[in-house]
Amino acid sequence: MALERLDTLWINTGTLCNLACKSCYIESSPTNDALVYMTLTEVEAYLDEAEALGTREIGFTGGEPFMNRDMIAMMNSALARGFEVLVLTNAMRPMRRFEEQLKAIVLEHGERLTMRVSLDHYSRAVHEAERGLGSWDKALDGLKWLSEHGFRIAVAGRTLPGEHEPEARERYAALFAIHGLRVEAGLVLFPAMDASADVPEITEACWGILQVEPGAMMCATSRMIVKHRGAERPHVVACTLLPYDPQFALGETLAGASDKVMLNHPHCARFCVLGGASCSG
Repeated sequence: MALERLDTLWINTGTLCNLACKSCYIESSPTNDALVYMTLTEVEAYLDEAEALGTREIGFTGGEPFMNRDMIAMMNSALARGFEVLVLTNAMRPMRRFEEQLKAIVLEHGERLTMRVSLDHYSRAVHEAERGLGSWDKALDGLKWLSEHGFRIAVAGRTLPGEHEPEARERYAALFAIHGLRVEAGLVLFPAMDASADVPEITEACWGILQVEPGAMMCATSRMIVKHRGAERPHVVACTLLPYDPQFALGETLAGASDKVMLNHPHCARFCVLGGASCSG
């Protein structure tokens, strides 16, 4: 899969998180710093390069992005350059530490900023089974705060085995209505992620069989910047799902990261090709 254009540049702000979710594909937790905090200076070098390449969107992910003390400055820098910005957050205490700064950002750049909040299910029990006791009320409280202060919100959930997507969407919609949440940017439901599960091999014949366009794959239009613990500099990887596998590392510059990507990881099949999912907004 070749890079057709760099529509979205993802910044992994670090794998440290206030939660340790059971099925986190990147193994984020309060103690995992396998990917260390990205600094403002490091990020701005890539923003300059992305601007020259005509990139539309900057996505911030983690870990929990607001664990990184440079997060507000990185958001401001991306927005000041005219990018659309998507932030993936659990909307809990790390985000709430920056309430005043975030309110200032939404007043100036609200039309280009989307906050995508993780809510693993429309029920407390399933959400807390994944994210821990007490996480449901805190996530809803964060969503309410964002909604009340005019942020453009998206919600990210999961489809469970045996659960029909239309019904799940109806139940989420009912939850949003009960709590008065304005989820203007929509609900994104991701397929289950299991790197150990057996999945079909992806070949060029799959595009015709599945009636899927190769250009719809994330690695055709996006890249992610990560910094591994102990590394001197950040580097580029093929997509948000594969930050650790060296075969998906593409060098230190965006200009040199357009190499063809082989869709030979289970996530490629389960999440992108068969799941039809994308992390981008």
